[in-house]
Amino acid sequence: MAQHHGHLGAVYDAAGPQEVAALYDRWAETYESEMARAGYRHPAIGVALLARHLPRGARPLLDAGAGTGLLGEWLEIVGYPEVEALDISAGMLEVARAKGIYARCHNLPLGAALPFRDGAFAGIISTGVFTTGHVGAEALPELLRICRPGGVIVLTVKESLWQGGFAVSLEAAVASGRAGLAEMTEPYVSMPGEPGTTPSRAVALRVTP
Repeated sequence: MAQHHGHLGAVYDAAGPQEVAALYDRWAETYESEMARAGYRHPAIGVALLARHLPRGARPLLDAGAGTGLLGEWLEIVGYPEVEALDISAGMLEVARAKGIYARCHNLPLGAALPFRDGAFAGIISTGVFTTGHVGAEALPELLRICRPGGVIVLTVKESLWQGGFAVSLEAAVASGRAGLAEMTEPYVSMPGEPGTTPSRAVALRVTP
Protein backbone atom coordinates (compact mmCIF):
# COMPACT_ATOMS: atom_id res chain seq x y z
CA MET A 1 0.00 0.00 0.00
CA ALA A 2 1.20 3.52 -0.79
CA GLN A 3 2.51 5.52 2.15
CA HIS A 4 0.94 8.98 1.82
CA HIS A 5 1.96 11.93 3.98
CA GLY A 6 0.27 15.06 5.31
CA HIS A 7 -3.52 15.35 5.35
CA LEU A 8 -3.99 12.50 2.89
CA GLY A 9 -1.92 10.06 4.91
CA ALA A 10 -3.70 11.08 8.09
CA VAL A 11 -7.21 10.41 6.77
CA TYR A 12 -6.14 7.06 5.31
CA ASP A 13 -4.71 6.07 8.71
CA ALA A 14 -7.71 7.30 10.75
CA ALA A 15 -8.98 4.91 13.41
CA GLY A 16 -12.69 5.44 12.77
CA PRO A 17 -15.44 7.70 11.41
CA GLN A 18 -15.14 10.35 14.14
CA GLU A 19 -11.44 10.75 13.50
CA VAL A 20 -12.02 10.85 9.74
CA ALA A 21 -14.56 13.66 10.21
CA ALA A 22 -12.26 15.66 12.49
CA LEU A 23 -9.32 15.33 10.09
CA TYR A 24 -11.39 16.48 7.13
CA ASP A 25 -12.72 19.39 9.18
CA ARG A 26 -9.13 20.59 9.63
CA TRP A 27 -8.29 19.97 5.98
CA ALA A 28 -11.31 21.76 4.48
CA GLU A 29 -9.70 25.10 3.62
CA THR A 30 -6.77 23.65 1.66
CA TYR A 31 -8.33 20.42 0.38
CA GLU A 32 -9.04 21.56 -3.17
CA SER A 33 -5.63 23.11 -3.78
CA GLU A 34 -3.80 20.08 -2.40
CA MET A 35 -5.85 17.60 -4.42
CA ALA A 36 -5.38 19.70 -7.56
CA ARG A 37 -1.61 19.43 -7.11
CA ALA A 38 -2.01 15.65 -6.82
CA GLY A 39 -3.84 15.60 -10.18
CA TYR A 40 -7.03 14.24 -8.59
CA ARG A 41 -9.05 12.40 -11.28
CA HIS A 42 -12.01 10.82 -9.49
CA PRO A 43 -14.46 13.73 -9.85
CA ALA A 44 -13.91 14.11 -13.61
CA ILE A 45 -14.22 10.38 -14.24
CA GLY A 46 -17.32 10.13 -12.06
CA VAL A 47 -19.09 13.02 -13.79
CA ALA A 48 -18.25 11.55 -17.20
CA LEU A 49 -19.82 8.21 -16.29
CA LEU A 50 -22.90 9.84 -14.78
CA ALA A 51 -23.47 12.02 -17.85
CA ARG A 52 -23.17 8.97 -20.09
CA HIS A 53 -25.82 6.97 -18.22
CA LEU A 54 -28.21 9.46 -16.58
CA PRO A 55 -30.23 11.83 -18.78
CA ARG A 56 -29.52 15.55 -18.52
CA GLY A 57 -31.99 17.26 -16.20
CA ALA A 58 -32.63 14.22 -13.99
CA ARG A 59 -33.39 15.33 -10.43
CA PRO A 60 -32.68 15.25 -7.60
CA LEU A 61 -29.15 13.84 -7.35
CA LEU A 62 -27.16 12.97 -4.24
CA ASP A 63 -23.45 13.78 -4.07
CA ALA A 64 -22.54 11.21 -1.42
CA GLY A 65 -19.25 12.25 0.14
CA ALA A 66 -19.46 15.72 -1.36
CA GLY A 67 -16.53 17.19 0.52
CA THR A 68 -15.99 20.80 -0.50
CA GLY A 69 -18.34 20.56 -3.47
CA LEU A 70 -16.01 19.90 -6.40
CA LEU A 71 -18.59 17.65 -8.02
CA GLY A 72 -21.50 19.94 -7.28
CA GLU A 73 -20.01 22.69 -9.40
CA TRP A 74 -19.47 20.37 -12.34
CA LEU A 75 -22.86 18.65 -12.08
CA GLU A 76 -24.60 21.99 -12.45
CA ILE A 77 -22.51 22.82 -15.51
CA VAL A 78 -23.31 19.55 -17.30
CA GLY A 79 -27.05 19.86 -16.73
CA TYR A 80 -28.17 18.44 -13.39
CA PRO A 81 -30.08 21.30 -11.75
CA GLU A 82 -30.84 19.87 -8.31
CA VAL A 83 -28.15 18.19 -6.25
CA GLU A 84 -28.01 17.48 -2.53
CA ALA A 85 -24.73 17.03 -0.66
CA LEU A 86 -23.91 14.49 2.03
CA ASP A 87 -20.64 14.34 3.93
CA ILE A 88 -19.31 13.15 7.27
CA SER A 89 -17.31 16.38 7.75
CA ALA A 90 -19.16 19.50 8.86
CA GLY A 91 -16.11 21.58 7.95
CA MET A 92 -16.01 20.32 4.38
CA LEU A 93 -19.75 20.88 4.03
CA GLU A 94 -19.39 24.48 5.18
CA VAL A 95 -17.05 25.13 2.26
CA ALA A 96 -19.49 23.39 -0.09
CA ARG A 97 -22.50 25.27 1.31
CA ALA A 98 -20.80 28.62 0.77
CA LYS A 99 -20.65 27.92 -2.97
CA GLY A 100 -24.46 27.99 -3.18
CA ILE A 101 -24.59 24.99 -5.52
CA TYR A 102 -26.47 22.43 -3.42
CA ALA A 103 -30.20 22.34 -2.78
CA ARG A 104 -29.57 20.83 0.67
CA CYS A 105 -26.57 19.69 2.71
CA HIS A 106 -26.64 16.68 5.03
CA ASN A 107 -23.92 16.14 7.65
CA LEU A 108 -24.14 12.33 7.73
CA PRO A 109 -21.84 9.31 7.35
CA LEU A 110 -22.23 6.58 4.77
CA GLY A 111 -22.34 2.98 5.94
CA ALA A 112 -25.36 3.22 8.24
CA ALA A 113 -29.09 3.85 7.76
CA LEU A 114 -29.81 7.10 5.90
CA PRO A 115 -32.86 9.33 6.59
CA PHE A 116 -34.14 9.36 3.02
CA ARG A 117 -37.20 7.61 1.65
CA ASP A 118 -36.92 4.70 -0.75
CA GLY A 119 -36.19 5.93 -4.28
CA ALA A 120 -35.58 9.51 -3.16
CA PHE A 121 -32.89 10.25 -5.79
CA ALA A 122 -32.76 9.94 -9.56
CA GLY A 123 -29.02 9.43 -9.36
CA ILE A 124 -26.22 9.12 -6.81
CA ILE A 125 -22.54 9.81 -7.28
CA SER A 126 -19.81 9.04 -4.77
CA THR A 127 -16.17 9.65 -5.69
CA GLY A 128 -13.13 9.17 -3.49
CA VAL A 129 -15.25 7.70 -0.69
CA PHE A 130 -14.92 3.93 -1.17
CA THR A 131 -11.26 3.90 -0.25
CA THR A 132 -8.71 3.15 2.47
CA GLY A 133 -9.93 4.04 5.96
CA HIS A 134 -13.25 5.46 4.73
CA VAL A 135 -16.30 3.50 3.55
CA GLY A 136 -16.71 -0.09 2.37
CA ALA A 137 -19.33 -2.30 0.78
CA GLU A 138 -21.57 -1.91 3.85
CA ALA A 139 -22.79 1.38 2.36
CA LEU A 140 -24.00 -0.17 -0.89
CA PRO A 141 -27.45 -1.46 0.24
CA GLU A 142 -28.58 1.96 1.46
CA LEU A 143 -27.45 3.66 -1.75
CA LEU A 144 -29.43 1.11 -3.75
CA ARG A 145 -32.46 1.69 -1.53
CA ILE A 146 -32.55 5.47 -1.88
CA CYS A 147 -31.95 5.51 -5.65
CA ARG A 148 -35.16 5.22 -7.64
CA PRO A 149 -35.81 2.33 -10.04
CA GLY A 150 -34.11 3.06 -13.33
CA GLY A 151 -31.74 5.50 -11.61
CA VAL A 152 -27.98 5.46 -11.80
CA ILE A 153 -25.32 5.13 -9.09
CA VAL A 154 -21.71 6.01 -9.92
CA LEU A 155 -18.95 4.98 -7.51
CA THR A 156 -15.17 5.06 -7.53
CA VAL A 157 -13.62 2.17 -5.62
CA LYS A 158 -10.01 1.71 -4.51
CA GLU A 159 -8.65 -1.50 -6.03
CA SER A 160 -7.58 -2.89 -2.64
CA LEU A 161 -11.17 -2.43 -1.43
CA TRP A 162 -12.53 -3.91 -4.65
CA GLN A 163 -10.44 -7.04 -4.23
CA GLY A 164 -11.12 -7.08 -0.48
CA GLY A 165 -14.83 -7.82 -0.78
CA PHE A 166 -16.50 -4.95 -2.62
CA ALA A 167 -16.61 -6.86 -5.91
CA VAL A 168 -18.31 -9.80 -4.19
CA SER A 169 -20.94 -7.52 -2.62
CA LEU A 170 -21.58 -5.84 -5.96
CA GLU A 171 -21.93 -9.18 -7.72
CA ALA A 172 -24.44 -10.26 -5.06
CA ALA A 173 -26.51 -7.09 -5.61
CA VAL A 174 -26.55 -7.73 -9.36
CA ALA A 175 -27.37 -11.42 -8.91
CA SER A 176 -30.27 -10.54 -6.60
CA GLY A 177 -31.80 -8.34 -9.29
CA ARG A 178 -31.41 -5.08 -7.35
CA ALA A 179 -29.14 -3.47 -9.95
CA GLY A 180 -27.34 -4.04 -13.21
CA LEU A 181 -23.77 -3.11 -14.06
CA ALA A 182 -24.00 -0.41 -16.74
CA GLU A 183 -20.26 0.25 -17.05
CA MET A 184 -16.97 -0.40 -15.31
CA THR A 185 -13.65 1.26 -16.09
CA GLU A 186 -10.28 -0.38 -16.17
CA PRO A 187 -8.18 0.33 -13.06
CA TYR A 188 -6.62 3.81 -13.14
CA VAL A 189 -4.44 5.95 -10.88
CA SER A 190 -6.60 8.57 -9.19
CA MET A 191 -3.73 10.84 -8.08
CA PRO A 192 -0.80 10.73 -10.50
CA GLY A 193 0.95 13.41 -8.47
CA GLU A 194 1.09 11.09 -5.45
CA PRO A 195 3.76 8.44 -6.17
CA GLY A 196 2.69 4.87 -5.51
CA THR A 197 -1.06 5.60 -5.38
CA THR A 198 -3.04 2.35 -5.41
CA PRO A 199 -5.23 2.16 -8.54
CA SER A 200 -9.00 2.53 -8.42
CA ARG A 201 -11.86 1.80 -10.76
CA ALA A 202 -15.21 3.45 -11.39
CA VAL A 203 -18.54 1.71 -11.84
CA ALA A 204 -21.97 2.82 -13.02
CA LEU A 205 -24.95 0.84 -11.70
CA ARG A 206 -28.51 1.05 -12.91
CA VAL A 207 -31.11 0.29 -10.24
CA THR A 208 -33.51 -2.35 -11.46
CA PRO A 209 -37.08 -1.13 -12.10
